[in-house]
Parts: sequence; structure tokens; C-alpha cells
Amino acid sequence: MAHLFEPFKIREVVFRNRIAVSPMCQYSSTNGYANDWHVIHLASRAVGGAGIVFTEAAAVEPRGRISPQDLGIWSDSHIETLAKAVALIHNFGAVAGIQLAHAGRKASTAKPSKGGKALDESQEGWRPLVSSSAIAFSKDSPVPEALSIEGIQEIIDAFAQAAKRSLEAGFKIVEIHAAHGYLLHQFLSPLSNHRQDDYGGSFENRTRLLREVIQAVREVWPQTHPLWVRISATDWVDNGWDIEQSIALSDKLKSLEVDLIDNSSGGIIPGVHIPIKPGYQTQFAERIRREANIHTGAVGLITSPEQADEIIRTEVADIVLLGRELLRNPYWPHLAAKQLGHDKLWPIQYDRAWV
Repeated sequence: MAHLFEPFKIREVVFRNRIAVSPMCQYSSTNGYANDWHVIHLASRAVGGAGIVFTEAAAVEPRGRISPQDLGIWSDSHIETLAKAVALIHNFGAVAGIQLAHAGRKASTAKPSKGGKALDESQEGWRPLVSSSAIAFSKDSPVPEALSIEGIQEIIDAFAQAAKRSLEAGFKIVEIHAAHGYLLHQFLSPLSNHRQDDYGGSFENRTRLLREVIQAVREVWPQTHPLWVRISATDWVDNGWDIEQSIALSDKLKSLEVDLIDNSSGGIIPGVHIPIKPGYQTQFAERIRREANIHTGAVGLITSPEQADEIIRTEVADIVLLGRELLRNPYWPHLAAKQLGHDKLWPIQYDRAWV
């Protein structure tokens, strides 16, 4: 039976344990560029003992950023600094992953510390925003433009070009962000997708853009390297996207050579009641793993070593992705290893920590 500190292999990439640093926006970029903060932040989580270290969401085009301070990979000039972070992550024993994203109608907002409200052009924001349909995220948000067929093809190409750059930077995992109410999720959910063409209406049509993005990325992403997809397994709203559709989608994505489904939830509309409690989203990872027969990652208030280990031991998921816990303590994996009886993980330079 697998446990939290058992190595895990997907394709030709081996992870030293089942702990991943979840993508977390740092709101520290200028024009999408990574800088010293990103290099130190990411490398320290590798030193801290995680098996996988993901960047924050990296926008595949400038208008796809959530905030003006988001990371980007829409230009070849973004590669150099990201490559420095990747080299350090790998040097310290973890595997570097990048999350490719487009915010769609949820773009052009202030960072959370500044209130998170929509920004216009006078406030470093931009217009137009784009989405599946011309439906605003909230009453305080601008109405986006519905993407044309030509615009959809440009989005698909932007993801593929971003994957090429990710490979050049040295990343071993690409994760496509199709969750949290961002652009690809906006096509999946009937709450935001009211199109009447081949990209709207039926389940087959609403999932078409994501499937085409994955196909385009897989064409440029090596067969030796894993491809993950993050989804919101449910919108937590009647008549929205739900777990049954997520299971059906995951089955389709497996046939497109997706290796793992990273299971989060919500984000498509504001004001939704979500029953938040420790491990509240792990149920989705378990059902998709069992019913779609694909590797899964579990997220959502996973904080204790025992909790994380139980998720792996009971085959709820193959990977746990931690966010806030690894912001609070980059060395959580080392402490968890010690607590669970796997104390060989701690780096030699920190041996005195046990004295």
C-alpha cells in the first residue's frame, strides 16, 4: 500500500514523494516576468522537501492574467528567469511544474491585498475581456466579449506556444488550468456558456475547447512528460457543472493522454455557499480516480501529515497538493516525514534541527 513518502512515477518522471506545492498566485510580476521572489519562493519549497513544485498560474497571453501582477509565459523573453527557478527546483530534488492559464472574464482585477475589484485601463487594467459568452462574472464586473471561432483558435495556439516555452524552460509537468471560473471553466459550465455553436450547449460542445487545447499541447509536449489538468469538479450550484460531468470529462481526457486530474471546485459565479471543512474536496478526487480510472490529485484544507498520508494510503488520490500550509511552512514535508517515521528526507545542512 502506497504512503505519502513513497516515490511515484508518471511516464518517465519520478517524484520523490506524493506532496505537491499547489499553484499559488504571488502577485509579484511586472509584465508577466518572474523575478528573484519567484526563484527564491519556488526553490525554497524544493529545499523544503516537496516532491513537485508548481509555479503559480502563468498566463498564456497578456489579457489572460488575473491581475496586472500575474506571472506570464506568452513571450520567449519570459523563459530565462523561469529556467533559473526550474534549475534550482530540480537541483534540490523536486520536479518543476507549470500551470498554464487564461482568466477570461475574471481577468484585469486588483490583487487581493488591494481589494480584488475589476480594473479599467486607467488602473493598469485592460479591455476587452473575453469569455465563452457575453456574460459578466458579477454585477460589478465588465461584460466580456464572446470569443469568435477565430479567437478560440488563437487561444488554443496560445496554450500550445506556452507549452513549447515551458519545455524550453525545463519544466517536467504542464498543468492546464480549467478550474476556478477561469476561461476554460467558463466554456465547461452551462452557467457561463450560453453559446449556440459547436462550443456551447451539449456536454460534448462545452468540453470541446478544453479537449482541443489538450490535443494542441500534447502535440508539442513530450510523451515522456506528464500532462495534468485542474478542474472544478462541481460549481456547487444546481444546473451547473457537477461531479458526474467531471467524471465523464476525465474519462475523455484520459484518452487524450492526460495523466492526472487535479480536483478543486467552485469559482464560476460569486456568492455560492461551499461547505468548507478539512479535506472537503477529496471526495471528488476519489470518485474520479475510481470511476474514470485516472490518476488524481487532492486539494482543499489538507494540513496534517496524518490526513495527507491517509488520503494516499486509502487510495483517495495519488498526489496531495498543499497551498496555504506550504506558505506558512515551506519545510512541512520534512516535519511530516519525521512525524510519520520517514526522517531521511531532512537535508544534511539542517541536521541540527533535530537536536
